[in-house]
Amino acid sequence: SLVEAAMPEEYGEPFRQHLRKLQEAAPPMATARVHAILNQEFGADWRDMFSDFRPRPSAAASIGQVHRAVWAATGEPVAVKVQYPGADEALHSDLKQLSRLSTILAPLAGGIEVKPLVEELTARVGEEVDYALEADAQQRAADGFAGSTEFFVPSVLAHTSKVIVGQWVDGTPLLDVAGWPDEQRNRVGLQYARFLFAAPDRVGLLHADPHPGNFRVMADGRLGVLDFGGVQRFPDGLPPEMGRLLKLCARGDADVLAAGLADLGFIAGQIDPAELIEFLTPFVEPAAVEEFHFNREWMRHQSLRVHQASGPGGVAAKLNLPPEFLMIDRVYLGAVSVLSQLDVRAPFAGVLDEFLPGWRTDPTD
Repeated sequence: SLVEAAMPEEYGEPFRQHLRKLQEAAPPMATARVHAILNQEFGADWRDMFSDFRPRPSAAASIGQVHRAVWAATGEPVAVKVQYPGADEALHSDLKQLSRLSTILAPLAGGIEVKPLVEELTARVGEEVDYALEADAQQRAADGFAGSTEFFVPSVLAHTSKVIVGQWVDGTPLLDVAGWPDEQRNRVGLQYARFLFAAPDRVGLLHADPHPGNFRVMADGRLGVLDFGGVQRFPDGLPPEMGRLLKLCARGDADVLAAGLADLGFIAGQIDPAELIEFLTPFVEPAAVEEFHFNREWMRHQSLRVHQASGPGGVAAKLNLPPEFLMIDRVYLGAVSVLSQLDVRAPFAGVLDEFLPGWRTDPTD
């Protein structure tokens, strides 16, 4: 659902709308079940925590749903995120099956080492059902961006391993910005990209679930950021190798780029450096120019290129993805897709100048 901008045009808008519904419009739980979970997690007097609790969820996704309520102690609106019963067991079961299938999937994945990626995915996705971990990450981000004029992360008021109560965020859903005037749309798109790179730099967290349902444009212009279940922790910021390799690609330094990628495990076999850089350069194009126009046509073209290069003997079939870069790859691809959906024109390179280690320095140093 996140990369629907890469879908062929003939799929049509109704198909894309159904994909978007997966992000926050799943079938909700019955009210009685929600109350039973709150009773189990907070005790029989859980209603005393709230002066109002809306029985109908405001959003429902794959792991849990969110209810709007009013925090009794302060009178402020809050979001009560409740995990579906059995969601953790079901998810871990699915991940276990995926792990068992990794040896079967491996021959279909070209040069990619599937098993380490499945292990990394299992570890990261498995964390999403631990709301205590999510609450810790969310509060760390809330503290780190407190007072920001650009971003707002809601503070956590209470939590268990199955429920999180946090400040409510009012605002326009990110995808609705697609109909805004160019200047406003471009500003919000740039804010979105800036947050994804600023969070590792400022609070040591990569928000690894960049789908637009997790972002709201607030009335004061700040970008409200939700859902910290999927994060990767980078205490020292993003790895400098990422910025260095992007800079080498943008500069067209094929031989040094190929050697650097091989050292980090990105290359699975013999590859022509010239062929490699020709394949990779379009992905770095947004960072190689002063201002870039993200759009559906460009995104679809890149998707088609990758598909064509993934066959036997194709350059994509000779590439690997080290597990430590899996979430980074997911965020970069997801963010580019969302920006393409929004048709954003923005100085993306400036974001890397400000937040990405290794990008500003001489990549051959």
